[in-house]
Amino acid sequence: MKLTFYGGTGSVTGANFFVEHTKEGKSIKILIDCGLMQGTEISERFNKDIFPYKPEEIDFLLVTHSHMDHIGRIPKLVKEGFNGKIISTPPTKDISEVLFEDALQIVERNARREGTLPMYEKQDVEKALSLWDTVEYHETLDLDLGLSIYLRDSGHILGSAMIEISDGKVKAMFTGDLGNSPSLLLPDTEAITDANYIIMESVYGDRNHEPKDKRRAILKEVIKDTIDNKKELIIPVFSVERTQMMLYEMNAFFEEHQLSSIPVFLDSPLAIKVTKIYEKYPTYLNDKARAEIKSGDDIFKFPRLKSTPYSAESQRIDLTPNPKIILAGSGMSNGGRIVRHEKSHAGDKNAVILLVGYQAIGTLGRALEDGTKVVNISGEDVDVQAKIVKIEGYSSHKDSNGLTDLVEGAMKEGKLKKVFAVMGEPKASTFFVQRIRDELGVDAKFPEYGETVELK
Repeated sequence: MKLTFYGGTGSVTGANFFVEHTKEGKSIKILIDCGLMQGTEISERFNKDIFPYKPEEIDFLLVTHSHMDHIGRIPKLVKEGFNGKIISTPPTKDISEVLFEDALQIVERNARREGTLPMYEKQDVEKALSLWDTVEYHETLDLDLGLSIYLRDSGHILGSAMIEISDGKVKAMFTGDLGNSPSLLLPDTEAITDANYIIMESVYGDRNHEPKDKRRAILKEVIKDTIDNKKELIIPVFSVERTQMMLYEMNAFFEEHQLSSIPVFLDSPLAIKVTKIYEKYPTYLNDKARAEIKSGDDIFKFPRLKSTPYSAESQRIDLTPNPKIILAGSGMSNGGRIVRHEKSHAGDKNAVILLVGYQAIGTLGRALEDGTKVVNISGEDVDVQAKIVKIEGYSSHKDSNGLTDLVEGAMKEGKLKKVFAVMGEPKASTFFVQRIRDELGVDAKFPEYGETVELK
């Protein structure tokens, strides 16, 4: 097997890994993820460039999970000739479908504004979904030429998977993104047991999250301050997982009367649709969440929660007096309805902007996190007066200790040969590589874009 890194190198986003296996003069070509690059100056050029391989020659596309930095270029891949088979878990396919529907509107709008052809069109999305098959965790699926795949739960978002590719002699594990276990909603990340190679994310390779009991206390205190001082709390959220985690926490605060009930607006059409998919797949949740559902609790709903799928409803949120809470996408404030809310209230001393997710370099969210005093929002400079609060403990990614523990567990059978640290900023990935070399004695590397290695 030969592995080439065509994305996810030197960046948290843009996952795209190419595997070619040759046997008896025949070859099989596989992609693992095909995502957008996000948050950097070169992102748009990268996303629109032709692929560095021939899409029509790809036999299989394996999808770890349904975040746009892992799935966002799939319709473009189809448009440019891919006609193979796409494989993921069922929730990943369902969530991808609603994300593609949302992204298509943005792609078409940008193309009209720029006077160019869209990166892909509706028929490309439809064809991608027609090529898409699903497989459950712990099912071995034979591909071709003696290759098989096996999926384990990565605990990152609903349906997220680590994908093991084996030719009977060599096993390579592609982790996708790894969950910050234990999760509020999902089972723990499963152990990696007998892999020879691990291609793993390293978003937080150089730092650790605050303790999980602390994150809940901070969130509760921020909401209490919002209530007591009649503030407006604005929370940029990712539609997948972070939204559902926030709803789950607030459900407990309000229904158990830990806090007085106030208006909460879920101001994201996409997050509303994704939450319904979470409700569709309770078996993919952890034991605690399933038990609460079985007892009759709707874990994502509570008094005074209002979903606002339509634009007119979103505009009317401003008419609701404080205190109130607004959950809106996107999670890095680089698009979506959150931009309007932040443009209106980032300059308001009586507003709080709570960051509960990773903020990529180059995004508005990162500028706010870094304490930038004046930010440009939709072409207008805004003097930041709102209080900015950051909670890292709600991250859906493992921190440095969690990543290291996963590698240490994978060493137990003595079969691990090498780790490739991907999906991280260079500082985080290189720190993590050095850490597992020094602490665990494991051969590790931070690969470059376009680099090819032989897995043998």
